Amino acid sequence: MKSKFKSNLLKDKPRTACGVFGVFQHPEASVLTYYGLHSLQHRGQEAAGIVSSEFKTEKKRRHFNIMKGMGLVTDVFKDYSMLRNHLGGDAAIGHTRYSTTGSANNEKNIQPLVVNYRDGNLAVAHNGNLTNFRTIRTELQKEGTIFQTTSDTELLLHLIARSRQKKQIDQIREAVNRVDGAFSFVIMTDTMLVAARDVHGFRPMVLGKKDGAYIVASETCAFDILDAEYLRDIEPGEILVIDRKADVNEPLTSYRIDRHVPSSHHCIFEYIYFSRPDSFVFEESVDKIRRKLGKALAQEAPVVPDKDEKTIVISVPDSSNTAALGYVSESLKQGVNTKLELGLIRNHYVGRTFIQPEQGQREMKVKTKFNTVKGVLKGKKLVVVDDSIVRGTTSRQLVKLLKEAGPKEIHLRISSPPIVNSCYYGMDFPNREDLIAVRCNEDAEKIKEYLGVDSVHYLSVKKLLASVPSGNGRGYCTACFGGEYPAPIENVTDKNDLET
Repeated sequence: MKSKFKSNLLKDKPRTACGVFGVFQHPEASVLTYYGLHSLQHRGQEAAGIVSSEFKTEKKRRHFNIMKGMGLVTDVFKDYSMLRNHLGGDAAIGHTRYSTTGSANNEKNIQPLVVNYRDGNLAVAHNGNLTNFRTIRTELQKEGTIFQTTSDTELLLHLIARSRQKKQIDQIREAVNRVDGAFSFVIMTDTMLVAARDVHGFRPMVLGKKDGAYIVASETCAFDILDAEYLRDIEPGEILVIDRKADVNEPLTSYRIDRHVPSSHHCIFEYIYFSRPDSFVFEESVDKIRRKLGKALAQEAPVVPDKDEKTIVISVPDSSNTAALGYVSESLKQGVNTKLELGLIRNHYVGRTFIQPEQGQREMKVKTKFNTVKGVLKGKKLVVVDDSIVRGTTSRQLVKLLKEAGPKEIHLRISSPPIVNSCYYGMDFPNREDLIAVRCNEDAEKIKEYLGVDSVHYLSVKKLLASVPSGNGRGYCTACFGGEYPAPIENVTDKNDLET
């Protein structure tokens, strides 16, 4: 049985639901998908899968090849010959997965999900959460539909298969128009690849090309590894069709979801934490935004060193590295004697199956992941830059670890506002009452005492929004920071009622 402490540690950082990838009409489709998923590994580390589309000459029809399993991409797909021998074909879609609730160990939920229905093969990979899934699932069950998974993604397959539209693209359009919430779908049929993004544009999705073939992915870093060219973002509310007549020199067929919203609501946590810093997300460099967040943090909460000394700034690697660079550059600009140091070393080789500590050895969990450079920290006034705090469990143990190195003071600086609400759009936050900011009534003094630091400061919502691109109908979802939920949510009292 998992201890409550173990569960809290594993979820003491926000997690995004998934990464998706698709390629159409390329002779090495599954190989490209493998490398694309490898670059998207940060978006999901519980499971991975690839489905390829191959024309079987002897059967004179398309066949979908499937390979998926629990673990990292390199665990599931162990060698190149496996891809060539078992995942042949000129089209493929792939998925890296984090479950957002308790369905993590259900192998039936591993995507892409695949069915064969009256119009042929159908596969889908999904990043996000469908917020009206319970209503639709209950409706379909009453009509006799049998579900094979607990994933909200399966809804789309049933909606497509049950559609009375004659054309397959119209079936897909009808199904996509029925679901609400956050979704970036990659759908593969025998004849086309379809990319669909919700009207709010919560999750990123981009379009590229390589060797005359189109590629779609969650982030542009998946293009970089392939030397593929980034073309543009899939637009919020767009249903983009890539069929066997597609020419990279000609415009693709594109449809719009029927619903209209006045502005997008991009998940601002993609900039803060989720996306890789080398990606362009929502048409902007993630690295550039994170540096701005660090600079804004230094403007709001500088830490002035004692006379003839320097304030030592360290990041909690790796997601806050860039924000720490911004913090130091702005501090120096403001005349604050500050120096960036490598004070925490992260062990990147702690796998999913590493032996977890019991509750009485809770500090061991942090020590398996981090260690301090004691000579850098001893006797120094220390600023620790981190991107977010969820429950606070890991932060508290990390502070304890840092104190063992003997710094004079520890000042915690967070490059995002306090998280005070659960997310229903594809982020794995705990229930509201488990959030440290809620438990401490958003009182910085109480949070400071709980974490054991000399001061703590969160970036303000105002500064956060001033640091990200705006205008031209571009907006952001800040519901987790106390803002409004932009898309309708079914009546749920526990976010764990939602699964993906």
